[in-house]
Amino acid sequence: MKNISFKPLSLILVLLIASCSDSYLNIPAKGSLSTAQLLNQAGVEALLIGAYSALKANGASDGPGSWSGNATNWVYGSVCGQETFKGSNSGDQSDINPLSTFTAPATNSYLAAKWGSVYDGVNRCNLVLKTLAQVPKGLISDADVTRITGEARFLRAHYHFEAYKVFHNVPYIDETVIDPNVPNDADIMPKIIADYDFAYKNLPETMPAVGRANKWAAAAFEGKCLMYQNNFSAALPILTAVITSGKTAGGNKYALLANYRDCFDASHDNSTESVFAINASVNDGSGAANADAELVLNFPYGGNSYVACCGFNTPTEDMANSYRLNANGLPILDGTFNSVANQLSDVTWARGKAVTSVPRDVAPIDPRIDWTMGRTGVPFLDWGMYTGPAWVRSFIDDGPYTPKKYDALAANFGTYTDASSWTPGYEAVNLYLMRYADVLLLAAECEVEAGILPNAMGYVNQLRARQQNPKGWVKISSDPAKTDWQAYTDPTVASIPAGNYSIALYGTGGDNTFSTQASARKAVHMERKLELCLEGHRFFDLVRWGEVFTSNANGNPDCLQSAFLYNTSLSGAAALGTSFQFQANKSEYWPIPQAQIDLSLGKLKQNPGY
Repeated sequence: MKNISFKPLSLILVLLIASCSDSYLNIPAKGSLSTAQLLNQAGVEALLIGAYSALKANGASDGPGSWSGNATNWVYGSVCGQETFKGSNSGDQSDINPLSTFTAPATNSYLAAKWGSVYDGVNRCNLVLKTLAQVPKGLISDADVTRITGEARFLRAHYHFEAYKVFHNVPYIDETVIDPNVPNDADIMPKIIADYDFAYKNLPETMPAVGRANKWAAAAFEGKCLMYQNNFSAALPILTAVITSGKTAGGNKYALLANYRDCFDASHDNSTESVFAINASVNDGSGAANADAELVLNFPYGGNSYVACCGFNTPTEDMANSYRLNANGLPILDGTFNSVANQLSDVTWARGKAVTSVPRDVAPIDPRIDWTMGRTGVPFLDWGMYTGPAWVRSFIDDGPYTPKKYDALAANFGTYTDASSWTPGYEAVNLYLMRYADVLLLAAECEVEAGILPNAMGYVNQLRARQQNPKGWVKISSDPAKTDWQAYTDPTVASIPAGNYSIALYGTGGDNTFSTQASARKAVHMERKLELCLEGHRFFDLVRWGEVFTSNANGNPDCLQSAFLYNTSLSGAAALGTSFQFQANKSEYWPIPQAQIDLSLGKLKQNPGY
């Protein structure tokens, strides 16, 4: 199924010291490779696999598969974006707490791990390019030289982009740099875009392995980076080309999968919806080193949990209420989804500590909620009925919900999970860094800014139309002899929908949301929130849009500050406190790790305000 296995590699260039007289000192360390061994196609390809391997945050201080340094960004994008709480309890992985309250010091261990992981990746990419340039001409075909260069530059762009999103003022380091102490006094986004652009224009459409980056993955990321410059006019034709002509690395045209749940099931990895993902595998003799350890903490802690660890990344009440639909089956865009009239029934449980259960919510709701989070009275995949309190680790820190999106079926434990490490929660499911739904929403955003509102509505409605298909809804079996999961997979089993999934398309039933740019912009921004929840985008989107404070220029009430204040007004998330401490022109980015500033001999300067 997958052609790349991301194994940690010890690819070390060994410098032999000629002055040593003892011959045993000249023997390379076991597992290392000499320069001569690398100067051929096999050696360079091995280095390239090492560059891909860094996607799993191998350079982070707490080891491969790090949840502190990985690119899924569940900490920086989801927790800090208020779509989730840290979860667990306030003392567990406590360095996340100041990140989520925007009070993290430059000595925060998570920031150190993030910096280490991205620049480890940059270093690996540059090693590929340096070594490739030394290979004698003729040993590698011109086509493969171009492909390898394109892949290395794509990955280098990715690692720099990660650093840019988290720290912003960072050094750009390429293969020509000799002194690693590079100052961070210039905007590196143009160079990131240049790397992606080279990959777009030079990589093949079809790649030798389905997990690799191809030209269309590069195009999608180039378009996204252009949007970080607010250059929507340049991004739009690139993203449009991805939509009309783009194909996966395996040669299949990009398309949405029929069912939302299938996007997050390992049996559908590298599908037509996958633009670029961190590939994973299990039960391969690696001790779960190739599994997706990045999300291993994000399972229900109790209840019928097949993992019983660790209760992190729990969806917030604001996020859950966002899935509420209005009377026309559309999202509530005026910010009142958190009102008493609209909030979900589980919020009653969150407010009243004495309440141990609540009825299943029966008001109109977007079907995506029940593939994204566990909520009361709705089956949690095939694990059993989610009952609330029994599934949550710490009521005061976690709220009433648990993450569900990437969790494996109980029936697939042992097949798509790996129990050879400290917890059975290591999975085979790939972790998206870009999926086709994201491309559609980025293009919709560009169309809104260009004033071509019908096109924007069309892209958004493609995602909403998928949710209208009853075959993709969570079911509750009405046959006592059958399970709820059987009701989902077998249409002959008598069942009812687990929620009131009366979702509609924009532009129907007299709706005129996409008749003005301002309302269309709110709709697209909301659709990203709903579609991409738990995928690590939310905080970065809010910063990019300038929708942090309630008084934002877009007039969007669904902002970071409003979510924070609502979530902290409830009984959960005690670690957040009650004061919104985000500071404009400072908290959009985190501090440069102090250890890196010290090591740079004065070349690196701290971010403003820290």
